[in-house]
Amino acid sequence: MEDGPPQDGPAEDEGHDAPGSRRGGPALPWDAWARSATVTRRRALALGAGGAALLAAGGAGVLGARSGGSRAAARTARPSAPFDPDTARAVLANRSRAVAAGDRTAFLATVSSAPAAFQDAQARLYDNLRKLPLDGWTERFAGTESANAEGGAAVVRVETRYRLRGFDRGDVARARHLTFAPRSGAWTVVGDGSALGYHDDAEIWDAGPLNVVRGRASLVVGDGGGLAGIAERLDAAVPVVTGVVGKGWAQRAVALVPADERLAASLAGPDESLGQIAALATVAPSAGGGRGEDRVIVSPGTFGRLNELGRTVVLTHELTHVATGGATDRTTPLWLIEGFADYVGYKHAKVSVRSAASELRRELRSGPAPSALPSAADFAGSSDHLSQAYQESWLACRMVADRYGEATLVRLYRAAGRDSEAAALRSVLGLARDRFVALWHDYLKKELT
Repeated sequence: MEDGPPQDGPAEDEGHDAPGSRRGGPALPWDAWARSATVTRRRALALGAGGAALLAAGGAGVLGARSGGSRAAARTARPSAPFDPDTARAVLANRSRAVAAGDRTAFLATVSSAPAAFQDAQARLYDNLRKLPLDGWTERFAGTESANAEGGAAVVRVETRYRLRGFDRGDVARARHLTFAPRSGAWTVVGDGSALGYHDDAEIWDAGPLNVVRGRASLVVGDGGGLAGIAERLDAAVPVVTGVVGKGWAQRAVALVPADERLAASLAGPDESLGQIAALATVAPSAGGGRGEDRVIVSPGTFGRLNELGRTVVLTHELTHVATGGATDRTTPLWLIEGFADYVGYKHAKVSVRSAASELRRELRSGPAPSALPSAADFAGSSDHLSQAYQESWLACRMVADRYGEATLVRLYRAAGRDSEAAALRSVLGLARDRFVALWHDYLKKELT
């Protein structure tokens, strides 16, 4: 293997440059590539209550910032009759039928009394929806958040359900808001809920005009650049991942590629920062309360700065999370979840261990090898040890594959998802945890010093 950074090729482009991309420029320095490529984290997006739910109100402020909703729209004359939820149900049914029928005029008629900026946002929403391979898209009345507030406005909570044909097994559910206000004695849609402090779950249709690329095993959607290249890499990664984990997964992927980094962060979850993250695997919440639907979110700035090898490793890493359920796994230790994904990501990468783990190697030159496997805290975005945690975890998995074989590594991963870490190490490898750590400690020194 070649000891040094891979050479950068021209950035992929389809007429839109991802922020931070460098057309024809030099690659990121290897250390920067390694930092960006390895800092790819698993994330689960869940709907509803519970301590583990990470998307109780995802996408805060995104739609409001784009929709043109305003407090002026909420300050209207008092209606002659109180708000009736049946009015909202009828309007939502009309909007759902219009999308299904491809009737743009009928869809926009439901917001004809709204301010021009909101009408424009709704026109963009409709146009984006029509570009998606939707197998159903419905809006359902889910409750009245507030009625007769701010001079006669009623904010309605809407459950939007949809399914991407050929990729989603069930309906995805997202929470949205619409504001109704009286016009000529009747209640009609005048905006979203942002003017009154309500925020929507983010979705890719909140982006600018969408492009959709369908690969052999992938669907890539967004207003960012390089969609065809992402589809090509995901298609190529499917057999790589399947070759390691087996055929017991969907063997397909949906990637969302917004050009706006704020939208990418909102798609990832509340208060998420993607400053050093190139991509991450998520699960969009299921309408039926099931596992949900897998998504890969591509962070436009960081991904755009990666070289060719970096993009391949990152997407293969995230596809491994999709195949193994890493985004919802709360049992397997993080070092094994992330190390295994990096093991698959680097499987066919023509780069030496010393180059791929250059930050850890530099650390070992000035001090002793680590004596403990990375903890969950080491994978936090604020961790000063973040890159090294990924490299340590990758080498732990690589050691298992080198010493016991790849099939044994897969068995270890699966056993750790059923039992405790210590029980998995003992049952699969015949090792106590402290003995495994000692072997790993020696392996790091052998490979990196």
